[in-house]
Amino acid sequence: MEPEYVLEIHKARRMLLVKHGSRVARRYTVATGRGGHGDKRIRGDNKTPLGVYYVTGFNEDSAFDLFIRLNYPNAKDGYFGLKRSLISRDQFDDILDAQRRDAMPPQNTSLGGAIGIHGIGEENADRLHVQRFMDWTQGCIALTNREVRELRQFVAVGTRVVILE
Repeated sequence: MEPEYVLEIHKARRMLLVKHGSRVARRYTVATGRGGHGDKRIRGDNKTPLGVYYVTGFNEDSAFDLFIRLNYPNAKDGYFGLKRSLISRDQFDDILDAQRRDAMPPQNTSLGGAIGIHGIGEENADRLHVQRFMDWTQGCIALTNREVRELRQFVAVGTRVVILE
């Protein structure tokens, strides 16, 4: 059986790879969170999380064109949030329960939410320039609208997304 596609994001290289087994099927330049290097820790830090996530759904009518939702925060994020007293035990349990059910985790904790892969919305020369040269998001991974629409053909609910520094 053919392996499904996996998305591999390298924040420091500003690169998203669409992998089919060990073969790279597509390569895109991306923008990530303007909060810089390191893992997302708390709502508002503008960092893109690090780790293994899964696609949980799609919003075709997003202000950012297409929005591909990820299951942030996952069990790893919840564990560190609980350890740092950023979330309660009940919130951690809700995150674990969502992960067990392959459902969207709570989006309203102090860890933040609404992390995904998206386009840039209304395109113009300034936005395309920023997209090409700067990390500008609040923690998401951004491509041009054309690229995120092209990426959609490789992605389904459950697609694995590995985010590396």
